Amino acid sequence: MTAKVRSRDLGITIGELPTGPHNAITDVVGVRVGHCTLVSGAGPLDVGRGPVRTGVTIVEPRPRVWASPVFAGSHRLNGNGEMTGLAWVRENGQLTTPIGLTNTHSVGVVRDAIVARLHRERGDGELYFHLPVVAETYDGILSDINGRHVTQEHVDAAFEALAGGSVPEGAVGSGTGMICHEFKGGIGTASRVVTTDGGRYTVGVLVQANHGRRQRLRVAGVPVGERIPTDEVPSPYEGIRPPAAGSGSIIVLIATDAPLLPHQCERLAQRGALAIGRTGGTGENGSGDLVLAFATGNDGLPPVRLGPAPADEFAVRMVGDTLIDLLFDAVIDSTEEAILNALVGAATTIGRDGLTAHALDHHRLGAALAGG
Repeated sequence: MTAKVRSRDLGITIGELPTGPHNAITDVVGVRVGHCTLVSGAGPLDVGRGPVRTGVTIVEPRPRVWASPVFAGSHRLNGNGEMTGLAWVRENGQLTTPIGLTNTHSVGVVRDAIVARLHRERGDGELYFHLPVVAETYDGILSDINGRHVTQEHVDAAFEALAGGSVPEGAVGSGTGMICHEFKGGIGTASRVVTTDGGRYTVGVLVQANHGRRQRLRVAGVPVGERIPTDEVPSPYEGIRPPAAGSGSIIVLIATDAPLLPHQCERLAQRGALAIGRTGGTGENGSGDLVLAFATGNDGLPPVRLGPAPADEFAVRMVGDTLIDLLFDAVIDSTEEAILNALVGAATTIGRDGLTAHALDHHRLGAALAGG
């Protein structure tokens, strides 16, 4: 098996804050990630048969999050995309389910499979509802997206794969068929640690990167996309008429163990958009750029159910403005590095009709960063 390569292995360091032990969203204690990857077939597109380059990724904020919700907030950089359940997140400021990631045309089946999974966990001893958060980006350039190959069994497999520690990146899980700045993209993650006199807090980010135009790609501020143009490394969009470069999307998930209230989570989510811009994304008209931030620092929020709450008041904590500035830094740097990790961690992928998303070659990237 090829050794996993990340941006830091190539000498690329974003910002000055230290990373967590795994430089991943799972450095926030309790957060787990699971993937199910679907790859089959080759050659011409045959709807319903393939080729298939897709999958599912599940991000769990904490075990049994429905029993102990976390505060959350969201941000829309550009809205040509879907993230289900956001109306309820915005209304009550809480995330009450695991998060599913998949392709555009499989959102419904993933949502329903999460409901079924949580029903099996929770049983029928009370009246309750679930409004799962499921987000998507479009992998139809490389995959038979209209074949709708993702099933409940694949969602269950991603749940069974939930784990802490190191997170597989690149063309894996829901990132299998994704394209980033006209290179192969997919899943990326990173983390930062903020230490103050009052404590130590971790911020972790996971992205599903399927966005951006080649000429705008920036790596640590260097115009890498201009130095590796599509006449040198072809774009997968060149086989599509009309060209669709810049019409993809990015999903950014931000986790922190800092005690934040919902409006503070929303402020963190807004800063994720700054990192998309730092790497060259512009939130193009055809792009769905959606960010969700959640904070695990408050415990004891009651489960959402149909019936009376166990109490009228609950004690919660929140950080002050001095600390939140440092958390903003951590979000921006982690998100930028997560996008880069999605790029450098992905392998060249040949999809339907022979359309090819080339990996960002590590040696060529190094030369571009050096000015060549």
